[in-house]
Amino acid sequence: MVNFTMNSEPSSYFPTQYWHRLEDGRVICDLCPKHCRLREGKRGACFVRMHHQGEIVLTSYGRSSGFCIDPIEKKPLNHFYPGTSVLSFGTAGCNLSCQFCQNWDISKSREIDTLCGKAMPKQLAQTALNYGCSSIAFTYNDPVIFLEYAVDAAIAAHEQGLKAVAVTAGYICDKPRIDFFRHIDAANVDLKSFSEDFYHKICHGHLQPVLDTLVYLKNETDIWFEITTLLIPDENDSDDELHRMCQWIVEQLGVDIPLHFSAFHPDFKMLDKDKTPIETLLRARKIALSYGMNYVYCGNVFDKESDSTYCPGCGHLLIERNWYELGEYHIDNGGHCLHCGYQLAGRFSGPKQNFGRRRIPVQIA
Repeated sequence: MVNFTMNSEPSSYFPTQYWHRLEDGRVICDLCPKHCRLREGKRGACFVRMHHQGEIVLTSYGRSSGFCIDPIEKKPLNHFYPGTSVLSFGTAGCNLSCQFCQNWDISKSREIDTLCGKAMPKQLAQTALNYGCSSIAFTYNDPVIFLEYAVDAAIAAHEQGLKAVAVTAGYICDKPRIDFFRHIDAANVDLKSFSEDFYHKICHGHLQPVLDTLVYLKNETDIWFEITTLLIPDENDSDDELHRMCQWIVEQLGVDIPLHFSAFHPDFKMLDKDKTPIETLLRARKIALSYGMNYVYCGNVFDKESDSTYCPGCGHLLIERNWYELGEYHIDNGGHCLHCGYQLAGRFSGPKQNFGRRRIPVQIA
């Protein structure tokens, strides 16, 4: 286990652990399944990990593409301390190359200038505390590629009584998966499709490592996690694929994992696709519910019914959502239904909070 330090200043070449050398002088990165083979001075597919003087270093430690206070529901996490706020930040780069990326200006950035914000882990935690946040979130681009920075930030957050949240595609190898998630309290995992062909052609990755991450989170950790699938017309929205995905989730993860079907809008290299009609999301939700899943949501569209939480026990509306604004709220401090006493799956503590739909950009000096 590498010792992650709390540096006072950002390092352009932060040491990392997951790599090994080849006889020809190249270094293989062992963080994610891409296993980039790099010569001196070359960067991996993620952009932020680099071969420097015989080892792999992280070039984005302490540097961010921006900071913002968000509602926790925006991650999206509907069952993790609803109504609270979270300090969100990311860096640059990504280890997948999704043609439909909705944050491509950050994830596909190849400019160090994108990392204009600087914040060391303790500064992040203190800023979150100053703004009344309950957690910090590693988001905008995938935090597994800046694992060392994210881990140190999570440690600093825990020292201040804050939670650590990861928004990730789950594309990571076995050993670093353990080191990364041991410091995480909640995650939203982006299951981009249930097709290897889709992952290979459209994301330049593979499906199985993502499924392995989901099974690991379920069986080996007590992390609260939810799943998001962005439905793209004629790409990953067929009834057959949705049935296979929902069946796998129920069999491998259970019926209490919240599943978010999110609407696609044309972006990056998929400008020729139409945005996802709400009918597609509702059809997907109906399929998921038919497998007995208790919590299925539609995102990126305005539909209060499919964005709200209902009691699996008695069917009553328990948490009403209008985008990220909470309305009716009928659970006690521990997450029990006030009508029948059913225990909702998730993390709940204290009375109703309602940060609302605000989005507050912040700067960290």
